Amino acid sequence: MPDPGERVLVALSGGPDSTALLLMLRDRGCEVVAAHYDHALQPASAAMAAHVNRLCSTLGVELITERRTSSVPKGSLQAAARTLRYEFLERAADSCGATSIALGHTADDVVEGAVLHLLRGCGIAGLRGMPATRGCFVRPLVDTWRVEIDSYLRERGVAALDDPANSNRRFARVRARLDLLPALERDRPGILRRLHAVARGAGELQTAAERAAERAVDEGLDVAAIGRLPEPVAAEAVRILYRRAGGAEPGLARTHIDAMLALARSGGRGGRGVDLPGGLRFRIVGSRLQVVRGVPHSMDVRLDTRPCPGCGDAAAAHLRPGLDLRVAFRAPGMRIHLRRGTRKLQDVFVDARVPREDRDAWPLVMSGDRLAWIPGIAVDDELAASSGEPSIHVTLTRILSAGEPEKPMLESANSPRGESS
Repeated sequence: MPDPGERVLVALSGGPDSTALLLMLRDRGCEVVAAHYDHALQPASAAMAAHVNRLCSTLGVELITERRTSSVPKGSLQAAARTLRYEFLERAADSCGATSIALGHTADDVVEGAVLHLLRGCGIAGLRGMPATRGCFVRPLVDTWRVEIDSYLRERGVAALDDPANSNRRFARVRARLDLLPALERDRPGILRRLHAVARGAGELQTAAERAAERAVDEGLDVAAIGRLPEPVAAEAVRILYRRAGGAEPGLARTHIDAMLALARSGGRGGRGVDLPGGLRFRIVGSRLQVVRGVPHSMDVRLDTRPCPGCGDAAAAHLRPGLDLRVAFRAPGMRIHLRRGTRKLQDVFVDARVPREDRDAWPLVMSGDRLAWIPGIAVDDELAASSGEPSIHVTLTRILSAGEPEKPMLESANSPRGESS
C-alpha cells in the first residue's frame, strides 16, 4: 500500500475497482493523479472516458488521458491492449513524477488469474495469479473482494461504470468470472477464498524464489551454478537474464523457460541456443549463461603485429617470424594444426562452445591460405613460436563506433575455453 503523502498514479478505467482504489488512496492521504487510457476498441469507450473526466473534475483530481490512434499489435487482443495501456501508464507516471502506479486488481482477479493459469498448466509464478507488486506497479486491493468494493462505493454514494468488455464471453477471463468460478463456489462454498489463500501463499514462495534468483545472477551465473539451484529459482534466474537483456515482461512462455534450462543442463554443447521473443537469444559461451541481442555477421578489426623477444601477454598470439599475416573469416574447409593433429575449424568451434550464430563473425588470423590463429581459442601448433624465443607479437583490436574505446578481441569476444592460445 502506498504511504500517505506519496505521489501515486492511479490507473482509472471508470469501473468499480479502480474508482474505489482512487478514493481509498485519496482518503489515505496519498497525492493521487488519475490516468485513463481509451483503447478505442468499442463504441462505449468514449462514454467511459467522459465519465472518468467528470469524476476526476468532481473530486478535484488531476487526470492524464490518452486515446489510441495507432493500429493494435497483432496477436491476442487482450495482450495487445494490455501492452498499450501499460506503456501509457509508464509515460504518464514519468510525466507527473509519480513514484508508483496503482492498479485496481482485487482478490477476485487473483483467483481468476490463478485458475486460468492452472487450466493452462503453470508453476508457482502462475499459481499466485498476479503479484502484489512488480517494479513500479502496485496492487493495493489484492486482498479485497468485489463485494466489499461495491459496499464501499454505495456508502460513499459514488457511481461507477462497468466496462462492456467485462461481460464479453469471447474472453477466457470473462467466462471464468461469469460461469466457472460461480459454479465452483455454488458446489463448494468457500472455495474461492481457499483458492485465494493458496495463491497468496504461492506469491510468498515466488517472492522468495525471485530474491534467491537475483542473488544467483548477481554472483555470476554459469552452468555449474544454475545446476545447483532449485527448479523455481533456476526458472526465475533465466527470466532475470532475459529481462536484463531488454526483454519485455511478461515475455517468456513456459516453453522458453524449459528450453533454456534444458540447454543449461546439457552444458550448451555444440554452440546451440534458444531463440527468445524480442529478437533475443539465450546461449552458453564457455560455461557462462547469456541472453544477447542479434549477433552481427561481420565486424571491423585491426591486426597489429610487432617483433617480440617473447612475453606473457595473454591477449596476443606469438607466431614464428617471417609470416605474412592477414585477417579473414570462416570459409568451408578451414583446418588448423594442433598438438592432437589437424582439426576442422568447425569442430574446434563446437568443442570451444562458440555459439553457432557467432562463428561466421569470429575473426581469424591467416598466414597466406593457412589458418594460424583462432583468437581466444587456438594457435596453429606448427606456426607458433616457442616460449621465450623471438616471435611476431600478434593482436586483434575491435574497432568500435566513434567515442567508444577500442577493445582487444580476447576481451570483447568473451573468449570460451579452447585448445591453446
